Amino acid sequence: MDRLRSDPSEIADPWSACIVRIATAQDEAAFEKLFRHFAPRLKSYFILRGGDPALAEEITQETMVSIWRHAGAYDPAKASAATWIFAIARNLGIDRFRQAKRPTFDPNDPAFVPDDEEPPDRLLERAEIEQSVRDGMNALSPNEKSVLMLSFYENRSHGEIAEHLGLPIGTVKSRIRLAFGKLRAALGDRSGAGR
Repeated sequence: MDRLRSDPSEIADPWSACIVRIATAQDEAAFEKLFRHFAPRLKSYFILRGGDPALAEEITQETMVSIWRHAGAYDPAKASAATWIFAIARNLGIDRFRQAKRPTFDPNDPAFVPDDEEPPDRLLERAEIEQSVRDGMNALSPNEKSVLMLSFYENRSHGEIAEHLGLPIGTVKSRIRLAFGKLRAALGDRSGAGR
């Protein structure tokens, strides 16, 4: 903060001196001088970069307000007034651009609308089917159960299962076919096969 305690008249750059006066004494005349010089330049800068005049005016106003509020952070030894001011403006412009590119929230977007609750009769039917499958799996022999688990839960091919269990591939296929037959019988009409 020693940089701001120095006499603004000792600073060679008049714009840097204005910022120091704003920081140390909230000098409105210094701010007005700074505003008259930089506001039109900032607005032109944003218009030349493809911004519409209304947006350029808004960002210019935000920049000048930010200068007033944060003048105490300015260090004349590190950057000229113009460099500091345009860095603030550039950052505010980037923030505005990002906000403009962000999609607006639509509460009716299907991604945000929760799925309808499943009717109780469908929940009950699903629970009954799941229990029938569990009962059917429990009724299988350990050999049949192991080939189904390897095939459908571990996603192994018939060849991999045969190698893993040390069985001929024909035996693996026969056990899977027998296991499916028993499961179909246990499930009855629930599988939809009889409809």
